[in-house]
Amino acid sequence: MVKKPIVIGVTGGSGSGKTSVSRRIVEAFPGLSILLLEQDAYYKDQSHLTFEERVKTNYDHPLAFDGDLLVNDLKKLIAGQEIQKPVYDYVQHTRSAEVIKQLPKDVVILEGLFVLDDPKLRELMDIKIYVDTDDDIRIIRRIKRDMEERGRSLDSIITQYLTQVKPMYHQFIEPTKRLADIIIPEGGNNQVALDLIVTKIAKILDC
Repeated sequence: MVKKPIVIGVTGGSGSGKTSVSRRIVEAFPGLSILLLEQDAYYKDQSHLTFEERVKTNYDHPLAFDGDLLVNDLKKLIAGQEIQKPVYDYVQHTRSAEVIKQLPKDVVILEGLFVLDDPKLRELMDIKIYVDTDDDIRIIRRIKRDMEERGRSLDSIITQYLTQVKPMYHQFIEPTKRLADIIIPEGGNNQVALDLIVTKIAKILDC
């Protein structure tokens, strides 16, 4: 490993394309020691709550995440230590008993809704990226994803978007745009921005 891993934070609203951007970066370095750490894996354990209570949780609020565990795991990776990454069960709305052993890498891409909202995470980052995508495109992508991958109804998706996703985006996520080093319009479709980021990472790594 290099002396200290490069930590890249990637954020943006739900459906912005932040996951696509993160994966495109990983794919650009097929032989490199690089890992993708998703904030979504760090939703709080809710096994002490009834299923009905779990469903009512606002999953688009920073408090839905175990921020302390994520910060500690990121610090371990930076220190060259392995972590036990949690696995979240979206069907049961709580953390799974399963964990994933994650070894440290030369580059850590931390991706999630609130990774720039937490100052403890920000201070560990070398590059901060905000993926900026129009609201209409984001809601269409979210509807498609939640219906196809999570089996949710259209009515429930729209209700959640209007009551939680949209207001939380404007309160907590959009303001972090000013904290980013790089703003990427239209996410993974912006090849010019992706090329610039990949070039920057390659220069830091001297590869």
